[in-house]
Amino acid sequence: MTHKRVHTGERPYACDECGKAFNQSCDLTRHKRIHTGERPYSCNLCGKGFTTLRNLVTHKRVHTGERPYVCDVCGKSFKESGTLAEHKRTHTGELPFSCDVCGNAFKTSSNLTVHKRTHTGERPYACKVCGNAFKDSGTLAKHMRTHTGERPFSCDVCGKAFSESSNLTVHKFSHKGHQPIGCDACSLRFSRKSAMISHWQRFHVTK
Repeated sequence: MTHKRVHTGERPYACDECGKAFNQSCDLTRHKRIHTGERPYSCNLCGKGFTTLRNLVTHKRVHTGERPYVCDVCGKSFKESGTLAEHKRTHTGELPFSCDVCGNAFKTSSNLTVHKRTHTGERPYACKVCGNAFKDSGTLAKHMRTHTGERPFSCDVCGKAFSESSNLTVHKFSHKGHQPIGCDACSLRFSRKSAMISHWQRFHVTK
């Protein structure tokens, strides 16, 4: 019966929080942990909790360094097969997941799912501190750092820590002397576009 639903598209198990439906009750049970925050599977090495056993198994490779899935094009290795499949699309250019509303295409089904929320307005990831809601779990995690003050991204040169990986990337340019953004009006170069724009407005815009 469960297998037949793959063909019929029947999804009789619906989430009473957000309405998302599933063809198996176990999938609904796992999904509900997004809303409840329940993480029944814990890592015995660092204590981090996970919503599924599969996610725990994948996480443990952070500690062991195991990357059993290797790209046969470039040799890059990954902790899980799904990530390897996604990576291979950078070589093939394949975008197999298309939005039936606007036609935009994506490398992964998860990216398509998040994109569709721009059409539906759905924001299933809510902050338990302030109530703000977000389209995806990554944005919620980033937002939570405004409450916790957590700065998980550290510079391996000076130790300075940041709440976002993009800020760490920009910071690292200060050690390398890397200044990829050039001013079109003079010879000065900058590590960030915002710094170049500020310079342009100050010295080259006629007032």
